[in-house]
Amino acid sequence: MKIISWNVNGLRACMNKGFADFLADSGADVFCVQETKMKPEQADFCFKDFICYWNSAEKKGYSGTAVFTKIEPVSVSYDIGNNEHTGEGRAITLDFDTFYLVNVYAPNSQNELKRLDYRMKWEDAFRDYVMELDKEKPVIICGDMNVAHTEIDLKNPKANERNAGFTKEEREKLSVLLDSGFVDTFRYFYPDKKGAYTWWSYRFRARERDAGWRIDYFLASERLMKHIKDSVIYKDVMGSDHCPIGLETDL
Repeated sequence: MKIISWNVNGLRACMNKGFADFLADSGADVFCVQETKMKPEQADFCFKDFICYWNSAEKKGYSGTAVFTKIEPVSVSYDIGNNEHTGEGRAITLDFDTFYLVNVYAPNSQNELKRLDYRMKWEDAFRDYVMELDKEKPVIICGDMNVAHTEIDLKNPKANERNAGFTKEEREKLSVLLDSGFVDTFRYFYPDKKGAYTWWSYRFRARERDAGWRIDYFLASERLMKHIKDSVIYKDVMGSDHCPIGLETDL
């Protein structure tokens, strides 16, 4: 099974920038999307051979996740089982025979860290959610986690120490999740690789200068790692301020 994840920063806009071609050519069995910024009834497109699942935000043009899959799951659930964290369309979980797949778009702490306190509550709730899933069967988490974990994961770490996405608090929450039995699959295969970014600001010609951040991940339960063959960053794929990432497995 090949799984791809992409924060498209507005799916309808990305459709005009090559999304459908990449989807068709990617060889993905499951394609997870974050920041759709739309409701399914707004779509004037369909994807041949894929079953579509949507979790849209209540707020128009905001957040949202979707999964397009060629393999029908046993069941599908939405959000993270906590009423405090519904309404923003941040997660979809697909139950496959041998594992759970959680497509997630983590909240951004925003300018001046206005939403950091909420982000911390969400992190705890999300960890509780995936740990409960992991008791039943192993879990793959994919999506925009909105945090660069270590200094190697962004171009200018010192200049961003108190900026959203690289605060001590956010990084520690990801560490806690990893210490709970999950593996950052990209760093498993490429522990020392520099310049492995998945997001670039639209400002200051950041992508042109490759001043990026790695904030999109595939995390997997430790006991799944024998089935993970590679974790890929499609750095040259345009269409969003993020690039797609992929996970190649023998599941």
